[in-house]
Amino acid sequence: MLQETSQPRPDACCAQGARVAIVASEYNRRHVDGMLDAAVTRLRERDAVVEVLRVPGAFEIPVVAAALVERLDRAPEAIVCLGVIWQGETQHADHVGQAVTRALMDLQVRSQVPCIHEVLTVRSEEQAQARCLDPATNRGFEAANTALAMVRLLRAVRSPDG
Repeated sequence: MLQETSQPRPDACCAQGARVAIVASEYNRRHVDGMLDAAVTRLRERDAVVEVLRVPGAFEIPVVAAALVERLDRAPEAIVCLGVIWQGETQHADHVGQAVTRALMDLQVRSQVPCIHEVLTVRSEEQAQARCLDPATNRGFEAANTALAMVRLLRAVRSPDG
């Protein structure tokens, strides 16, 4: 029989002071900034310590995320990765998206620092608007909530009482 342990409520203070880094692409800045603004606002509402780093494009996100987890003095407890990749007529977007996904998954498993993946591949302006600029469905807001949930969970797992 599987026994489920109780978890803190999503609004509980268990992630107070969470150190969250956001690595955001400069490319497709208008849409990425929509997610970035939502993520920063949400994290600050929850009293997280937020650090924002900008990279040229989505492909550069994993190397900066990796450098962040290697910092001994102020490594983040979670990293939110934000980018927008437009699907065009070639396979380039697929290759970039798959490479970023794999690198972030490998990094988070190896480092045990959650890398929240919101590097989106979109096919239309409508998709980008809905996911990046619409307050009701903004993936930056969702990424911030996921980061806080993972910080709470990992703090609980790692605690001596956990």
